[in-house]
Amino acid sequence: MTTATAAAPAEVYAGAPRRTVITRIVDRLGGGAVQVVMVLLGLFWLVPTLGLMVVSLRSVKVNSAEGWWTVFTKPAELTIQNYSNLLASGFTASFWNTVFITVPTTILVIGIAAMAAYAFAWMDFPGRDLGFLIVVGLLIVPIQIALIPVASFYGGVGIFGTIPGVVLFHVAFGLPFAIFLLRNFFVGIPSSLLEAARMDGASEVTIFIRVVFPLGKPAIASLGIFQFLWVWNDMLIALVFANPENQPMTKALQSQMRQFGSNVDILSSGAFLSLIIPLVLFFAFQRYFVQGMMAGSVK
Repeated sequence: MTTATAAAPAEVYAGAPRRTVITRIVDRLGGGAVQVVMVLLGLFWLVPTLGLMVVSLRSVKVNSAEGWWTVFTKPAELTIQNYSNLLASGFTASFWNTVFITVPTTILVIGIAAMAAYAFAWMDFPGRDLGFLIVVGLLIVPIQIALIPVASFYGGVGIFGTIPGVVLFHVAFGLPFAIFLLRNFFVGIPSSLLEAARMDGASEVTIFIRVVFPLGKPAIASLGIFQFLWVWNDMLIALVFANPENQPMTKALQSQMRQFGSNVDILSSGAFLSLIIPLVLFFAFQRYFVQGMMAGSVK
């Protein structure tokens, strides 16, 4: 017994890892200090937004004479006249065009991608793996190579320059990433839940609506935020496929850049208006956004 014990390979106990100077500094800076630093970084990130808001609330004369930070000592200079001028310039139509482009695109991408992702994740059909590889391959296709062919096709069917044409283009190029993202999330759902639903007689549509879709809310919310921001801030597709009467805010602001020195009031108020809605959307759904980003990171 003693011989066998002596012949066995001895295990060396390494103990706790050695604490370096960097490790000790990180430990001492943990907790409240890190939170303070993160808050300061967040406030620093919001400085340009604050400056844009102040510029949009002051007259052109005041903005030309002094910096926006002087508002803290001269709050009486703030006015909403710039926004009145913005609405009088016809910017309201561009705002609603942006809404009519962004909202349908986001809804269509989420609906179509969710159903396709469920099929790729949990349904067995011929060509499933090949189809998913094609979807992944479409992720690397640049938008620019499709502008001329799609413009020619739109001209042939009579939807060039219309809002539906812009929406269809965004949907087509938003689906590959959306399907890829949701499929990778859906495969992480326990198969026992789906099997139990099938044993209870639920159809695939019922399983998708009552089981998969509710469990996929974090990923779907993240996708919705991404898609909304991409379409809301897009200018390339609007420049190519939107007529002046159907132009979104990005194209309307771009057309005002030629006279930047004389209409900074319209540009600043229009830019802040186009910025504030995505910010509100992000902060409203940030909980789901964080959950969607962390989904699948821990098994």
